[in-house]
Amino acid sequence: MRVVLISGGNIQSGSALAFLQRERVDKIIAVDRGLGFCHCHKITPDAVVGDFDSVDDQVVQSYLGRPDVAVRRLCPQKDDSDTQSAFHLAVEMGASQITILGGIGSRLDHVLANLELLSYGLTLGIRSCMVDAQNLIWASEGPRVVLKRKEQWGKYVSMFALGGPVEGLTLEGFLYPLEDHCLTSRDCGLTVSNEILAEEAVITFRKGCLLLVMSKD
Repeated sequence: MRVVLISGGNIQSGSALAFLQRERVDKIIAVDRGLGFCHCHKITPDAVVGDFDSVDDQVVQSYLGRPDVAVRRLCPQKDDSDTQSAFHLAVEMGASQITILGGIGSRLDHVLANLELLSYGLTLGIRSCMVDAQNLIWASEGPRVVLKRKEQWGKYVSMFALGGPVEGLTLEGFLYPLEDHCLTSRDCGLTVSNEILAEEAVITFRKGCLLLVMSKD
């Protein structure tokens, strides 16, 4: 089951609406300010989650008590972020894939927390990604990732070691190939802004967690 979290970061309406129309979505969870986006575009989420400190109270009240919308209201003083709580709810719903819209915004701390959720999803066997108008971001524990040029999100592919070294990193079919490299946070510039040359580009590695970013200007 594919669940989309609509969070409170920057959302470009055109690309977000196109994504929701194009992709098969089984459940939608609106997260705090993301509820305002849903309300504006007449999207009825299956659930809403948050302390609702950044969304108009009249918008929140319009969803309370509706039998078709589950509401999980959080205390402002909490251990989990709103998006993390929504991620847990998606897991409870039985999600096999979770996509976060609005996970990238002006609050860098929230962005970093959301990136960690992508790694956390791997531990649960759940495919997770973040999407905005310019970026598609996901994490992989390998050992092999195949990227098709005709399906790429944008021109550039960047890779980062997430949570520790990525050992034996080999890149084939890229403008800048690499062979059996140990990628760490100290040499992250080495794998920024690569490009796919072949019809299929192949990434392999023996150990670690790789954060992948497909992006366009």
